[in-house]
Amino acid sequence: MALLIKNGEIVTADSRYVADIWCEGETITHIAPDIEVPAGAEVIDASGKYVFPGFIDPHTHIYLPFMGTYSKDDYESGTKAALIGGTTTIFDMCTPGRGTTPLEGFETWTRQASGKAACDYAFHVGVAGFDESTPAQLREIVAKGIGSFKIFLAYKGALGIDDEELYETLRIAKELGVITAAHCENSTLISSLQKDLLARGVTGTEGHHASRPPRVEAEGVHHLMTFAELTGASVYIVHLSCVEALEEALRARLRGVDVSIETLIQYLLIDKNYAELGNFEGAKYVMSPPLRDASNQPILWNALRQGLIQTVATDHAPFDFFTQKRMGEHDFTKIPNGIPAIEDRVNLLYTHGVAEGRLDLQTFVAVASTNAAKTFNLFPRKGTIQPGCDADLVVYDPAYRGTISAATQTQNVDYNAFEGWEIKGKPTHVSVRGQLAVRDGKFVGTPGRGRLLRTTR
Repeated sequence: MALLIKNGEIVTADSRYVADIWCEGETITHIAPDIEVPAGAEVIDASGKYVFPGFIDPHTHIYLPFMGTYSKDDYESGTKAALIGGTTTIFDMCTPGRGTTPLEGFETWTRQASGKAACDYAFHVGVAGFDESTPAQLREIVAKGIGSFKIFLAYKGALGIDDEELYETLRIAKELGVITAAHCENSTLISSLQKDLLARGVTGTEGHHASRPPRVEAEGVHHLMTFAELTGASVYIVHLSCVEALEEALRARLRGVDVSIETLIQYLLIDKNYAELGNFEGAKYVMSPPLRDASNQPILWNALRQGLIQTVATDHAPFDFFTQKRMGEHDFTKIPNGIPAIEDRVNLLYTHGVAEGRLDLQTFVAVASTNAAKTFNLFPRKGTIQPGCDADLVVYDPAYRGTISAATQTQNVDYNAFEGWEIKGKPTHVSVRGQLAVRDGKFVGTPGRGRLLRTTR
């Protein structure tokens, strides 16, 4: 069925105007005022609402084997939650551990998503080691349409790579013309600090930040920047959390390093005090890098406004509090890292960014959609509203007022990190390639309709 969205205020990263949007098949075919309603079309009246391009989350972990357990979402529940929150495309981290080849990892994650994902998706394919078979595998993966790799400079012995592997991965990434996303922390420092803290009897959640202070993240960024500069590779820093790391990245950018920067919605809004709550409540907020001192937040917001940070993601990694997080109740190093956020990112960014005057509407669209599409070679198919692009559209009601709660969420986890927070604005309708997936705030889409996207150049 064709789709017509009428009377909405269309907002992209570089424009804002009132018009109708006509979608046929899977694409936008016409934008103009007062388009006549053709027979048989599904019509949405967007009067008084914004129409945004579908939002893109460039960093999720829908399927994640980690620290002896698995993330709670699958591609059906996770992508339903994404769509209800206005996200129509995700980049999931394909993260095989050491001992699993990149190709094996890619095939495993592809099987997990196929037939379940309700929104479109792409992968950053993890490289957790490098031997003589790796180059051929990476070339095969890129030939299949994958345009980005993922590496860890943390989690020594599990996901992390050593310096020789880092050099070789970046060198082949440069050769193949792909971008490498990197988790930047110094694994040796983390391991040593963890041992020291545990030996001193520090076992609670407060030990997590103490074992991964800002300088550890900054050193990881500096390390990556050195290797990127010497190889000429394009890199993407995931989940940057603090000013010390930002400064290292910006210094490298001034030297000519091709580096893009991502921060997370949680780093903009909550601080390390949450991860130090008593009664083990702080475990809900344990992630890596850790939540930082609140003094970092205005700097990150300012960097978004100025275009120094390109994207806002979630690093969505849902682990149940009452069972999985409790694995580390007597040893903070055993707490599964991550929080659920895929359903709430857009609404929180609008509420605390746009509604509170920190971001204008165009910057909001840029950091939540357009810049990710440009960075990972989906623009203009995704990330904007114009004839010929995919009809991924979000009708957004800025007058909505509501409260976030685990009791009403779709993401499959037993808590919400933003429990009780008020939101100003919410998607009412969301389409994926011309087909409604959310109507009146409720999921009406089709699990399995999501496609694996080609992101090669």
